[in-house]
Amino acid sequence: MSDLKQPLWTKNFILVSAINFQLVLIFYLLVIVIVGYSVAELGASTAQAGLVSGLFIIGTLIGRFLVGKFLARFGQKLTLLSGLTGFLLFSGLYFIKFDLGMLLLVRFMHGFMMGVASTVLGTIIAQIIPATRRGEGIGYYSLSSTLGTAIGPFLAIWMMLHIGYEAIFAISSVIAFTCLIVALGINIPTHITSNKAVSVKSYKKESWLSQFIEIKALPIAMIMFLASICYSGVLSFISFYAKEVNLVEAASLFFLMYAIAIMASRPFTGPLMDRKGENIIMYPAFIIMAVGLILLSFSHESWMLLLSAALLGLGYGNIQSVCQTVAVKSTSVERMGFATSTFFIFLDAGLGFGPYFLGIALNSISFAELYLYSSFAVFTCIAVYYLLHGKASAKTRKA
Repeated sequence: MSDLKQPLWTKNFILVSAINFQLVLIFYLLVIVIVGYSVAELGASTAQAGLVSGLFIIGTLIGRFLVGKFLARFGQKLTLLSGLTGFLLFSGLYFIKFDLGMLLLVRFMHGFMMGVASTVLGTIIAQIIPATRRGEGIGYYSLSSTLGTAIGPFLAIWMMLHIGYEAIFAISSVIAFTCLIVALGINIPTHITSNKAVSVKSYKKESWLSQFIEIKALPIAMIMFLASICYSGVLSFISFYAKEVNLVEAASLFFLMYAIAIMASRPFTGPLMDRKGENIIMYPAFIIMAVGLILLSFSHESWMLLLSAALLGLGYGNIQSVCQTVAVKSTSVERMGFATSTFFIFLDAGLGFGPYFLGIALNSISFAELYLYSSFAVFTCIAVYYLLHGKASAKTRKA
């Protein structure tokens, strides 16, 4: 059976996507809830609460940084089950009313386990998708993250209004347990499992840096890092900006509109990339993202805010899925674990550290100016993309 005729929606594809959705859902749910919990229950200051929230991302980064070595040593199934078991364990520890220091440790380790598990999931997906349909497949897979990003914040806000923190932690633990049970049903294909020995052998021969990341994936990962910094200001400050421009009600639908735009574009962008290459998606996506940020900076009515959300979904959302596809296509099958972790390390770094630097800029400029200047940075990303990847990709397509 040719790659074009092989189905995408296999049992493994559905199970891996379901687990990823639930992990992202818990992440975004707890990111919002834990701030209120730290202040209300532990008497933390706003800065301390922010640290409790952000330390999860630091743990995730380190987990992604080390997961390549775990994959090479222990294989995908054992690494995945270990990561999900740890994720369940630390989900349950929120029930214990620790002091602030212990809560910081729990958040860090919880993030570490998510970094390990989610990177393995991305590696498995990249390997089970037919090579000629990889853009389409990863595009659909990334929808699981998109849905978690949209539903998580809504669910967190609703729960904080209607139920207590212990009930929220209980629900998170149940979802984490479901992830582990579902993972038991994943069957790692024989040709992937057999790559373990090859991976260990090559791992020992690689340079020190290659023991942690995939060097071939660095150019596209750097592009993802820059785009994520530009988008991080939206993710972190949209609620504050909405209050400033009196569009709080519309802002509650912002990420839902963002998710709808991505979902609507996936049936077209993935197959188009597989047929025509990544450049035909990336250049328009950068322009659309920049236009979305410009519109956001001038938004004074609800329709403008929601339209900017849709444009950002079409722009940044597709940049993310295409960059992930390019990262895993840049290397051999046995190195896909390193390529996937490299991609997510730079993605998380942009989203995690971007708000800090943009927050410093906000001491001198307004939110509207921040989004306008971010759009200028996105246009700069077009040139960086051309130099680091776009030019070489075009030559490859012609050849």
